[in-house]
Amino acid sequence: MTAAPQEPPRLSFVVTSRNDDHGGGLLKRMRLFLQGLLDQTRRHRLALELIVVEWNPPEDRPRLREVLPKPSARDSLTLHYVEVPASIHQGYRCAPQLPLFQMIGKNVGIRRARGDFVLCTNVDLLFSDPLVRLLVDTPFRGDTYYRANRCDVPDAIDPGWDISRQLAWCERNVMRRLGRDSRYRHINLELAGMQDRNALKKWLLDKWAYLATRSWRPEKRTLYGLDSFACGDFTLMSREAWAAIQGYPELDLYSLHVDSLGLIAAASLGYRQHVFPREACTYHIDHSAGWQAMSPLEKVKFLEKRPALDYHLVQEVGLYALTKGDPLGLNPANWGYAHAELPEFVFPPAPEAAH
Repeated sequence: MTAAPQEPPRLSFVVTSRNDDHGGGLLKRMRLFLQGLLDQTRRHRLALELIVVEWNPPEDRPRLREVLPKPSARDSLTLHYVEVPASIHQGYRCAPQLPLFQMIGKNVGIRRARGDFVLCTNVDLLFSDPLVRLLVDTPFRGDTYYRANRCDVPDAIDPGWDISRQLAWCERNVMRRLGRDSRYRHINLELAGMQDRNALKKWLLDKWAYLATRSWRPEKRTLYGLDSFACGDFTLMSREAWAAIQGYPELDLYSLHVDSLGLIAAASLGYRQHVFPREACTYHIDHSAGWQAMSPLEKVKFLEKRPALDYHLVQEVGLYALTKGDPLGLNPANWGYAHAELPEFVFPPAPEAAH
């Protein structure tokens, strides 16, 4: 096991994956993700630790650390691989149908993160320049969790383009946007009417929503105010906050809506929500196996073989947890396999491990 650098970073990013070509072209998307992070940490002088949890690696394919870009000793990005072997994976009831338990894998990374703040994200994203600048400049608060919109773009990004061209292409080719819009929290009606018809329309819809929901219990208003759409792609909070909610619930199910339970657990403990401006977004490289890319009937067939949480049950759990003001408490004390000795590999290696 290689030793990590001694000085802890401010930020840790956590992702999980395996080299199984999920959705087609997975290695291409992962290379774009990792090369994009390397380029942007250089451009914006962002120091971070990226933890890649390789869950249940296929025995007939190379490990991710063997085929993905690596940082140099001059980079401010430390790349930390953690391997969860097939022997652990096979202990789950749904293992034959689910080769990767995404949220449990992210918990493995959270428990091993060294950063003061930990971002759980995914391996098929690019980060807009405004978002990276906020990651550099924002004085993050320990009582707050942070969200960013996800913008889906076609899988047509040329790896030969530089990062500026890739991001400019993404901005011009957004297929759909997921997440709340921070622009409309406080809108001046007069200015909106004069300058932005869409803003006025949004203000009127928000006003209608306020009138329709003002009789709701505070817990219900909080629940429906959570920015839970695609929150598995970007949820950032302090390492202590992740510990307080015990990461994501470790369920022997497909990961649908489990990311929302993480937000519910944080909100139930009083953590505040902050949504970054719309230009500070992630760009998600679309693929055929993505939930949003499926038709309703394709989703039915998908879930026929892979049990998952029902959205209405998640809402019920949310109201229950927010009313009690307690975290969900579904995980064991050893969540994230905190006490397990798992293979770990760090790039670039610490000086004492490089000889």
